[in-house]
Amino acid sequence: MNLRDIPAVSWGLLMVTSLVSAAAPEQPIAPLLEGMGNHHHDITTDSPQAQRYFDQGLVLSFGFNHKEAARSFRQAQTLDPECAMCFWGESLVLGPNINAGMDVAENPRAYAAVQRALALKDSATERERTYIEALAERYTEQAPDDRGALDQAYAEAMGKVAERFPEDPDAASLYAEALMDTTPWDYWEDDGSPKPVTRTILATLETVLAEHPNHPLANHLYIHAVEKVHPERGIGAADRLRDLVPGAGHLVHMPGHIYIRVGRYEEAVLANEKAIAADDAYIAQCHAQGLYPVAYMPHNHHFLAAAASFIGQSRKALDAARHTQAHQDQELMREAGYATLQHYWALPYFVMVRFGRWDDVLAEPQPAEDLIYPTGIWHYAWGLALARTHDLAGAKSSLSALASIADDPEMEATRIWETNSMAQVLTIAREVLAGEIALEEGGRLDAAIEHFETAVRLEDALTYVEPSDWYVPARQNLGAALLAANRPADAEAVYRKDLEIYPHNGWSLAGLEQSLLAQGKSLDAQSVALELARVWAGADVEIEGSRL
Repeated sequence: MNLRDIPAVSWGLLMVTSLVSAAAPEQPIAPLLEGMGNHHHDITTDSPQAQRYFDQGLVLSFGFNHKEAARSFRQAQTLDPECAMCFWGESLVLGPNINAGMDVAENPRAYAAVQRALALKDSATERERTYIEALAERYTEQAPDDRGALDQAYAEAMGKVAERFPEDPDAASLYAEALMDTTPWDYWEDDGSPKPVTRTILATLETVLAEHPNHPLANHLYIHAVEKVHPERGIGAADRLRDLVPGAGHLVHMPGHIYIRVGRYEEAVLANEKAIAADDAYIAQCHAQGLYPVAYMPHNHHFLAAAASFIGQSRKALDAARHTQAHQDQELMREAGYATLQHYWALPYFVMVRFGRWDDVLAEPQPAEDLIYPTGIWHYAWGLALARTHDLAGAKSSLSALASIADDPEMEATRIWETNSMAQVLTIAREVLAGEIALEEGGRLDAAIEHFETAVRLEDALTYVEPSDWYVPARQNLGAALLAANRPADAEAVYRKDLEIYPHNGWSLAGLEQSLLAQGKSLDAQSVALELARVWAGADVEIEGSRL
């Protein structure tokens, strides 16, 4: 999930600074939270409570809850105003990360905090001084238009800290994170080989995990580093992280990024259910605002819907999707720069399509006219429902409306979490709907197959995010069309490819079984049927093929 297209300066409107300024002097700025694990980074302070808040802030930053981390570091400062590392921590978490660029409005605070840390460094240890001096490379008094040089300078400085203190897993993990911040979500070449910087990132994290397998940040970052191309390498990190910091919702959620990629969908569901519970408890205690509840918390429900869909758990998937929609701020997602939130809002349409809930789709009112992207996705779902209920004229009308929206220049200019454009998603939707209409018309199987093949190519061209911005793999539509055209061998190849991308998913297993039976491969089909029965054991729908 890349949030860098959200206008950074606007995050100031959402932050918790009002909670800080309104707090009475005798009241803590931040609470001590439950379930933060036992990670400890010793700092120079005479206050045990300041140490506790520092450790909490560091762990919160490891879980990308940066604003809550800042509150913890500020509380540590009130407990020990001479603690250099407490100011270092605040400055650290006000900077950029792999999911969000630097909030320009926070630059004065970040710069002031690290300058205060520099002023206090004489009372710090040698290691602490190197941390502080490295972080000072990250900020200038005036925010630059392009942070690239500063981020690179900080990464290089942290590399020297990690080299100087090889026994310090935090230094090495922060070095890896600094490197990842220089190339967010872009770690692999198109041929699947790691970029040069990625080799350093992986080597650094693997060294940390070999000696400190329960390091929260190293496990978190390693999952992100490998999930796209080599998710199997992240299984150990996922298994370790799932119960490591039970109160940090995003860390609890993170194993799902690996589990969904290796076909452990039930565990991906469970990870996100636990993450939702952890974040609900956190919000009840802290009433937090800002990026974390706006983006990270809905991501848990969004992820739950996707994982549950692969194993036929329609009620869980639709409940999660409706929760995601219901908790979107209707005004915020209409503001310039926040239209990406409309992708979350449209999630129920995708889930209803996945499970063939055509009556539910047809009961959905059209979105407001100014919600262009959700309206396009609504036409996709509506058109499919009409096609599958034999109203082909109505389906073609929806296809025409969808095509018009997909061609809207605004949709090409608006990206979902700064990765894929809304136009890319809508164009896949257009091709799938056109293919399904052709399939329902009969006698147009070649046209249907052509549309689905185009949809597959477009889907394959999407930038990697998890869950995918396209929820129902187009190969599952293509496989069904190939079976209808009496091309079971081709269908088998399509389903096997989909199972490489989404291992053990029930929909393609069902299609594969059909294609094998159609070729007389009864023993192979029996083996697939057994796997499908295992995968589908917790499902609440029955399927006989790859689409409903």
